Amino acid sequence: MKTKTIKKNKVNIVTLGCAKNLVDSEELFTQLKANKFDVSHESQKDDAGIIIINTCGFIENAKQESIDTILQYADAKESGLIDKLYVTGCLSHRYKDDLEKEIPQVDAFFGTNELPRILKTLKADYKHELVGERLLTTPAHYAYLKISEGCDRPCSFCAIPLMRGKHVSRPIEQLVEQAHNFAKKGTKELILIAQDLTYYGLDINNKRTLADLLERLSDVEGIDWIRLQYAYPAGFPLEILDVIKNRNNICNYLDMPLQHGSTEMLKIMRRGITRPKTEELIDKIRQKVPDLALRTTLIVGHPHETDAHFEEMYDFVEKMRFDRLGVFTYSHEENTHSFSMPDDVADEIKQERISEIMALQQDISFELNQQKVGKTFKVLFDRKEGGYFIGRTEFDSPEVDNEVLVKADKNTYLRIGDFAQVKIKEAQEFDLFGELQ
Repeated sequence: MKTKTIKKNKVNIVTLGCAKNLVDSEELFTQLKANKFDVSHESQKDDAGIIIINTCGFIENAKQESIDTILQYADAKESGLIDKLYVTGCLSHRYKDDLEKEIPQVDAFFGTNELPRILKTLKADYKHELVGERLLTTPAHYAYLKISEGCDRPCSFCAIPLMRGKHVSRPIEQLVEQAHNFAKKGTKELILIAQDLTYYGLDINNKRTLADLLERLSDVEGIDWIRLQYAYPAGFPLEILDVIKNRNNICNYLDMPLQHGSTEMLKIMRRGITRPKTEELIDKIRQKVPDLALRTTLIVGHPHETDAHFEEMYDFVEKMRFDRLGVFTYSHEENTHSFSMPDDVADEIKQERISEIMALQQDISFELNQQKVGKTFKVLFDRKEGGYFIGRTEFDSPEVDNEVLVKADKNTYLRIGDFAQVKIKEAQEFDLFGELQ
């Protein structure tokens, strides 16, 4: 019987959603390991008696995935395949009361900032001396560094402040210590994440100090790449561009979600910026750091988005020629400002608009990638798969951006986590094929 093979005290952590959730899971993982727990992350063995699901509650699809995962393990508990089931993260934080009623098989629900309470429930001690330490679930050569929690922005469509609270910056010294710890263990790339990187320091110093943090992290020996994700355009601290330009180990890469290309829609979305101001900012960024790869995300189908508004977005993408781009359909989230508006764009129209934008971006990406053929780039290799070593240039973040593929034949000597110079021989819309130099 399978019920006899489960290890009642073994914990398996299941993480859903974004990299910020992954960091939370890694911190929980680290604390449990320090308490001598037998703990795994997303193990395929199905032998753990205790399951902790770290949920996402950002948009409808993510919420449904989280609910489906909880129900899957709730059924497993009823069948005697697991002993305890705990749920944490954004969905749990936001809908705890409803979830407790609907899924009583779950032993306890926790919010986004309740790590000590989770540990107490598991009869584990919260070890303060582990602040700055973190066991990674990613490949050892890259790590996400969450520099702040929460968000103070008033975006009309976003429920993140309801789940993550107000913006709280993590102290520079703590982040630098964590970077040193990562470097000692072989981490070569730090990916800075937050709901809004550009707000960093305002709550501590009454001024934006992301540039100061970047300089301090850049001085950490052993860190070859530092990557910036999730910058906000309104109030963008231009001084960080000088740091990016002058520091060789800060990637020429910026992830800046812009959400729309229509001034009227940006106003409805409460983004605090216009299209002309956005274009002016992008021009300044590209003038200061000409080789910078700019990634953005957009939302289609927000309430009151007309065909004309969408055409403005299409024109914006065509004109700006972003290096990387993702598109989401609008999700009608309770207790947000947008929820007071009618969700008046039909689902089929939302999907048509996504398809149009992504078809345009596919052409742009193909053209930009063709310009890389014949050039040589420094590539960090993440994995081996399907007869290829697969890596990334400094212009690409893990899992969401382009990849570089090098044939894994008998003459190719590479190790996962190593850098190598690669000459690009062929380019597709989202992949580059090259050979070692």
